[in-house]
Amino acid sequence: MSILDRFTTTDQVAVVTGAGRGIGAATAVALAESGSDVVISARTAGQLEGVAERIRAAGRRAVVVPADLSDLDAVAGLAHAAYDAFGRLDTVVNNVGGTIPNAFLDTTPDYLEEAFHFNVTTAHALSVAAVPLMLTSEQSGARGQKSITVISSMMGRSAGRGYLAYGTAKAALAHWARLAATDLAPSIRVNGIYVGSVMTSALEFVAGVPEMMDQLETKTPLGRVGEAEDIAAAVVYLSSRAGQYVTGKLLEVDGGIQAPNLDLGLPDVST
Repeated sequence: MSILDRFTTTDQVAVVTGAGRGIGAATAVALAESGSDVVISARTAGQLEGVAERIRAAGRRAVVVPADLSDLDAVAGLAHAAYDAFGRLDTVVNNVGGTIPNAFLDTTPDYLEEAFHFNVTTAHALSVAAVPLMLTSEQSGARGQKSITVISSMMGRSAGRGYLAYGTAKAALAHWARLAATDLAPSIRVNGIYVGSVMTSALEFVAGVPEMMDQLETKTPLGRVGEAEDIAAAVVYLSSRAGQYVTGKLLEVDGGIQAPNLDLGLPDVST
């Protein structure tokens, strides 16, 4: 096997959540280009169909499952959809998540719990459903070829005003990956990615404000906002034989930032 062959996922089956656009869409297409058939899910069927066309153009099969992925039964059902369609399950990418920044006193307990549910509990629900099917479909060969990847955020390892709910949830998701990796070794590898500022729909508003974009770029050591494909490439690495000796780790794919690169301008709390 050549070194480039190690970066392929030929004939594997993957599930990618939040796959209608942005990082999820880029990841689904990247896995297809590396050789996987892919089950994709998000709320909007039209977006998913566009991604499915790109998967099929890469010569792989796609299954489209429109769903509200905050529904734990719906997200868990994706594992069974993959197994029913393809007879195996090798890769899970927990990408769905996100929380709008908020001031501390506006971050209610319900808001915090909602952030945890959408970013962490959904990933756990899908993974719990997937693991028995991944073990059942385990093929002969090198140990550790089944893989779960979670998409965390650099806000899960640093502090910035306004990101309490989002950062807490993403930090929990990152540590979930470390703990799950211990529980599932050696059969299934579990890793995550600390994502920096990536040009997706979440940054559309920022992209339209030159001062904010300048802040993002100048406070990033590599001097630019990331592309969704930057994250997708890391997922392919973690999902392929290239990453077969990596588990319980969080890759920092963030342009080199060590602190938040966008000041939301929230004032000090006051009476």
